[in-house]
Amino acid sequence: MSWISDHLLALNGTLVLLAVFLLPALESSVFLGFLIPGETAVVIGGVTAYNGKNALWVVMAVAIAGAVIGDSIGYAVGKRWGDRLLNRIPARLIKPAHVRQSKDLIQRLGGRAVFAGRFAAALRALVPGLCGVSGMRYRTFAVWNVLGGGVWAVGFVLLGYFAGAGWHRVEHYASVASWVLVGVIVVAAAGLLLLKHRAEKRAAARFDQEPTPERTPA
Repeated sequence: MSWISDHLLALNGTLVLLAVFLLPALESSVFLGFLIPGETAVVIGGVTAYNGKNALWVVMAVAIAGAVIGDSIGYAVGKRWGDRLLNRIPARLIKPAHVRQSKDLIQRLGGRAVFAGRFAAALRALVPGLCGVSGMRYRTFAVWNVLGGGVWAVGFVLLGYFAGAGWHRVEHYASVASWVLVGVIVVAAAGLLLLKHRAEKRAAARFDQEPTPERTPA
């Protein structure tokens, strides 16, 4: 992603602010996060604050707005068209059972899924839509969305700001950490689903072993 970062740094301060807003906003609303992680622009926004092109507080405010608005759009898309879109995807690409498990996991974790998903690039593109599909109340989603988006945006802006000229190294480490977090979350989710599956099997086995009460003649 260095070429994107280099191009962003070549822009004037206003255009950088536009990118700081748009890249996080488009991550989940149009799934741009699968191609370009939003923190790329946010870190560069922090670098421009370090260089004096933009005020630090303005970069933070714009980054928070992009993150919160983009995820809110992703939630709305999931709530309105999510099931219809998922049903059109061939089962060989996304199995219906996996969709049900994802919805169940979102319902189990609640707002914590919104907060945790904000810090993993691949999940940022999916979690808001899945929250809408799974029927999470928007009030719950909004609270955790603002909290997660605020912490995420301020954190990455400050990373760029304090890194200054060493932003290349920070950007690389941020990308690696994001994918490591994806792996941790996926493993944790798989473990929870496995434990649930085993618990259901044990409950079914106990039910099968219980003697059926005999009916006494009248």
